[in-house]
Amino acid sequence: MSIQSSDTVVEVQDLKMYFPITRGLLRRKVGDIKSVDGVSFKIQKNETLGLVGESGCGKTTIGRCILRLYKPTHGQIIFKGTDISSLPERKIRPLRVGMSSIFQDPYGSLNPRKTAGDIIRVPLLIHHMVAKKDINDRVAEIFGLVGLDPNMMDRVPHEFSGGQRQRIGIARALACNPALIICDEPISALDVSIQAQIINLLEELQEKLGLTYLFIAHDLAVVQHISNRIAVMYLGRIVEIANSEELYSKPLHPYTQALLSAIPIPDPELDKKRSRIILKGEVPSPANPPAGCHFHPRCLYATEECQKTHPELRDFGNDHMVACIQA
Repeated sequence: MSIQSSDTVVEVQDLKMYFPITRGLLRRKVGDIKSVDGVSFKIQKNETLGLVGESGCGKTTIGRCILRLYKPTHGQIIFKGTDISSLPERKIRPLRVGMSSIFQDPYGSLNPRKTAGDIIRVPLLIHHMVAKKDINDRVAEIFGLVGLDPNMMDRVPHEFSGGQRQRIGIARALACNPALIICDEPISALDVSIQAQIINLLEELQEKLGLTYLFIAHDLAVVQHISNRIAVMYLGRIVEIANSEELYSKPLHPYTQALLSAIPIPDPELDKKRSRIILKGEVPSPANPPAGCHFHPRCLYATEECQKTHPELRDFGNDHMVACIQA
């Protein structure tokens, strides 16, 4: 087990999550979908780590492994000093009070038959966080924290707008005073006009309550705004991780460079001057990833060595880690 500093909330070491592929009447295993394939990182207290990459690269799977909704195939997940990667369910349940999640879909993640107050009340009751006589006051307090009127506690989800529903989801995540919140694309299903409000709310709550976020997204502009550090994923592996400002000003991995070149710039004159990097081909299947560097079939700088060598993350100074032998 790794020795964590007191400021480390969660540490992931060589995490792998493989889903079996089965065929035939007897469901014989014929292979694996390598959703996460050897990922390591730390998240410090009060920090936001952004996790970005194309759809299907394994971002959400990492979040679910940390929450232990999935039992990892290999590796360690050390939450507040305890390795939870192989703990049985009965021992994980008490630790789950310290972690929570905000889901992508504010429409599907709320029980349509429960009132907004009950949705927040349930985790408080399950984990015995508040005396029953004080529970309504606590729910009202949480409503106020996320910018909702406590008089709306008796309404059901369909009586709220999309932005208000996501605020209810955030309130539910805050109910048990978690040390870590997994934000799984929390704004991608919202109108653009509402997205900035939710991002600002998350930042305000982090400053006020000392929260720690793993912010999963594919919108690079949003991730830059909210994150202290950013990890870039490609086909189950982290290819680059660095401070937010440094990653955007000095990307070293060819995949990160391609992603950043696709961010729209509102100034048409500046947009004309920059070069757009167009990647060839499609993302390979995680059921049959390429040998060596997973990115080499689409990389502009790939050599024969890239097809054979699995690049490990190397420190290029200032905690800027890159997995590329050409960097």
